[in-house]
Amino acid sequence: MNFEEKLRRGLKKELWNEYCGFLDLDIDSYMRIQYRLMEEQIRMWTASGLGKALLGKSVSSVEEFREVMPLTDYNDYADILLNKRADMLPDEPIIWIQTTWEGGKHPIKVAPYTRGMLDVFKNNVLACMIMSCAEGRGKFNLKPGDKMLYALAPLPYATGLFPVALDEELYIEFLPPVKEAVSMSFSERNKKGFKLGMNKGIDFFFGLGSVAYYVSTSLSAVTSGGSRSKTKDAQRAADKTHVPMTPAAALRYLRAKMRAAREGREILPRDLFKLKGFMVAGTDNACYRDDLERMWGVRPLELFAGTEPSCIGTETWSRSGFYLFPDTCFYEFIPESEMEKNLADPGYKPCTCLLNEVRPGEKYELVISVFKGGAFMRYRVGDVYRCVGLENPEDGTKIPRFNYVDRIPTVIDIAGFTRITENSISDVIEVSGLGVADWVAAKEFTETKRPFLHMYVELSREAVTSGAVSREILRDRLTIYFKYVDSDYNDLKRILGIDPLEITVLRCGTFEEYGRKFGKISRRINPDPLEIRRLLEISK
Repeated sequence: MNFEEKLRRGLKKELWNEYCGFLDLDIDSYMRIQYRLMEEQIRMWTASGLGKALLGKSVSSVEEFREVMPLTDYNDYADILLNKRADMLPDEPIIWIQTTWEGGKHPIKVAPYTRGMLDVFKNNVLACMIMSCAEGRGKFNLKPGDKMLYALAPLPYATGLFPVALDEELYIEFLPPVKEAVSMSFSERNKKGFKLGMNKGIDFFFGLGSVAYYVSTSLSAVTSGGSRSKTKDAQRAADKTHVPMTPAAALRYLRAKMRAAREGREILPRDLFKLKGFMVAGTDNACYRDDLERMWGVRPLELFAGTEPSCIGTETWSRSGFYLFPDTCFYEFIPESEMEKNLADPGYKPCTCLLNEVRPGEKYELVISVFKGGAFMRYRVGDVYRCVGLENPEDGTKIPRFNYVDRIPTVIDIAGFTRITENSISDVIEVSGLGVADWVAAKEFTETKRPFLHMYVELSREAVTSGAVSREILRDRLTIYFKYVDSDYNDLKRILGIDPLEITVLRCGTFEEYGRKFGKISRRINPDPLEIRRLLEISK
């Protein structure tokens, strides 16, 4: 029986144990699963062309592998994976998933998924679905035919696997249907999804936290309609999103309007829909979760996934930290102190610890080895997590749980849409020709907790003397070139309607004086906040 058949027969306890039973493991049992699957993966990987190219020897144990195999990043795999050399891989890839690599320097990176990886992905996506609508251990409200608002990027992006995986086990009605949604723009999917939801209801919602927030705030515009444009392009878009409003939808809207009017506010999604489950992924979710809960009346469940690692973790009904699935990857953790040493000296080899060695309150950079014939081994994902506990009486768990912190310090990720690095900013400045003498950049947050990119820029004396470059011109020109160099940055404006660049112009000679007083700044991307304060003091 598949998931849906068991659900129809009322076998909820069996389903819980099958998909969420990892929560009952103690740390020793958890590590036995990790070691068993890692030993299987090492045998496959070291025998493959990829393993021979990157390691070139066989090993007899997990400990030996960790000792002799260096940490890797995408550069180590690029020649083989970008050319889709399936003959070099540990197992046959069924599908290749794609994402952005690094701004304008490397357009894309791809990752192969084997049948075994897809089966694990499917099981863990179902676990996330269960957890999103769970009220406690074994208590979840999920049924065939539930309706989910489609706010996901389609294949070849990793989120496009979500409906594919569910389709094998459980019928979920996506709004709009996936076959239609893949040919629609983001705005069209948003509008039609809500219009269908008005007629049918919405049970689940899943998307990037930033996208979910944008979709939610645009609800009033979608439900109130608008004048019909006379242009052909607009007419075609209107045809794609046209959904006749049923009497049930009209009644739903009138009730919501009355409820909002009694409370003296605008209509919120919670007035129109009663969600069973709400899931968010990506970065910066902490910036949006409180507002999303206020708008929908449901606390979003955060799940953790990526192109290279697949779906690796989920929160539970308590929303008090996430747990890593034991069957997706072998997990190693670079302590923050080791990560900082490596950032200061790229030749330094950071030490790692395992899940049974992490400490509460400590931050770690994640390292993964993908099971089931995956390509990536001892791979630095680029994400930082904080361990928030080794046990949780609230969940009844005895394994570590984590909170997401952010990308590693040398990468600025805004709302899950950008991968801004020193290389990408240097490229933008070079292309712009604006006479920038020096700069640092940091990810900062507004008073309302919204992330933005803050650049601290010193212009050349020639640019200052000419008077041709003002702060406003600098900001406008750099924004244009960011969009040109980094297509994901452009999506922030095109899809989310935000332009996250803030510029502070420092007086000439600021960086030179800083060097005399304090030495070299630690790094150009996300330097220590104390260093930025010192720059601002010198610039006064």
